[in-house]
Amino acid sequence: QVQLVESGGGLVQAGGSLRLSCASSSRTFDNWNMAWFRQAPGKEREFVAAISRNRIITYYTDSVKGRFTISTNNAKNTVYLQMNSLKPEDTAVYYCAAQAVGLVVRTPGPYDYWGQGTQVTVSS
Repeated sequence: QVQLVESGGGLVQAGGSLRLSCASSSRTFDNWNMAWFRQAPGKEREFVAAISRNRIITYYTDSVKGRFTISTNNAKNTVYLQMNSLKPEDTAVYYCAAQAVGLVVRTPGPYDYWGQGTQVTVSS
């Protein structure tokens, strides 16, 4: 049973920073595309960022480019999301996800494993 466990969420003022972590229990972590999605109340889950399984190519939704950075530590089976210059509209539950097969996609359906989510709240 693969587990993804997120941490690092919290309450921060606008302009502040947070770093989310997502640790995997699987030894095949370095074979997966990894992504972060978020879901605000009353909204659909949306793509935030992803990193390819070769850990070379990264992808971001336009609203976070230049502010968020996705990275991994394969030795620790962990993916990170560094979030800087946070805005109130970044408030959501953030989920990490793993995709075992295929190219990186920006929709949640093809992802095979999900974490439980961590709340990020940005106050104005």
